Amino acid sequence: MPPQQAPVIGKASRRSWLVWFTAALVYLLSVFHRTSFGVAGLAAADRFGVGAAALGTFTVLQVGVYAAMQIPTGVLVDRYGPRKVLVAALLFLGLGQILLALAHSYGLGLLARGVLGFGDALTFVSVLRLVAAHFPGRQYSVVTSFTTALGYVGNLAATVPLTFLLAGPGWLPTFLGAGLLTALYAGFVAARVKDTPSGQVAKAAPVDRRRLGREIRSAWRVPGTRLGFWVHFSTMFAPNVLTLLWGVPFLVEGQGLTAASASALLTVFVFGSMIGGPVVGALIGARPGLRMPLVGGYLGGAALVWALLLGWPGSIPVAVLVPCFAFLSLGGPASMIAFALARDYNPLRRVGTATGVVNVGGFVATTVTALAVGVLLQVTGGNFRLALLAVVVVLALGTFRMLVWWRRARAELFAAQARGEQVPVQVRRRLWDVPEHRELPVAA
Repeated sequence: MPPQQAPVIGKASRRSWLVWFTAALVYLLSVFHRTSFGVAGLAAADRFGVGAAALGTFTVLQVGVYAAMQIPTGVLVDRYGPRKVLVAALLFLGLGQILLALAHSYGLGLLARGVLGFGDALTFVSVLRLVAAHFPGRQYSVVTSFTTALGYVGNLAATVPLTFLLAGPGWLPTFLGAGLLTALYAGFVAARVKDTPSGQVAKAAPVDRRRLGREIRSAWRVPGTRLGFWVHFSTMFAPNVLTLLWGVPFLVEGQGLTAASASALLTVFVFGSMIGGPVVGALIGARPGLRMPLVGGYLGGAALVWALLLGWPGSIPVAVLVPCFAFLSLGGPASMIAFALARDYNPLRRVGTATGVVNVGGFVATTVTALAVGVLLQVTGGNFRLALLAVVVVLALGTFRMLVWWRRARAELFAAQARGEQVPVQVRRRLWDVPEHRELPVAA
């Protein structure tokens, strides 16, 4: 969710850069903890003695908590300031990993991942609020991209390095050490991070729950918000499902690779996102009209990639897996287009709420798909080709709903252009657009 706070005027100081770096490391840690189950899934299945469906519940719970907390997190940041929320995030992240390190029962393991998901949900919006407060508007996008890049470093650390740690020192020392270091870092953040360059924090008024509810409903009624929701839903869930949980099991149990080789292959998602993010950002910044064509191109390509992966006879060669994973990794950068839609189609006072609504989309899709894959693996006796059809079904659903709301958002643009209003993208009527005399219901 983008911050509501107005950026400072002038040049960012050295202290502001230190504040940002200190806070961005929190985001790095949160991404590491979030994606650590991507390579620890098989070890968790052995440790807790559970099958595929129960294993999928770990990610479902974690991502579900993250999704549910997106809008409340924005409220917490507004009410208490980003520094306090970041400190709380680190404490919850550390507690979650410590509980996971000590857990021997399935129930305690689930609790640990739920606590971790809660801490993870508090991080990104807090960092963005700090960026908005400490940097002028012209640097906001650049510093935000640096933040995202550091997050990918955390993702990278949760692949090959974590695999070797789990194979060497083992489960308890690895996760206990990560949890303790994370919790200890909270003290450093509390001492070094300032909400504003002056160190002053404006006292926020108590949250009006009725007004907040009205703002959420108003944002949801906007076709551009609904379009952003389905863009986010469709583009980011498949890479998440593979990197958060099912990538390593698919490659090890379904394709016969070693755990080290499988985790190394998952780094393709990291590097693909790191390279693709700035490219997509530059394209849509220079030419906003390319936003939806890029989304459509990605979704069409993703459908072809999944058809290739699930239809390949026998084991899939690494030479095929690498380019397929590289293309799927672009789902993360493509999902950022959803936030631009939320920003453009909502008034400034409601942009934060609209972005929170949009951000829920991809995590809902991830939650549903991760659970569905686990259930199908359980039912089919570990047949990954059949289980991963759940990804195709969710992709088809998301693409269809995205096309519906793309059409309706375009109709809104035509109406605004006819009234002489300023619109984010100039569009020309096509054969598939709504006829001029017809209006589609917004709440459908």
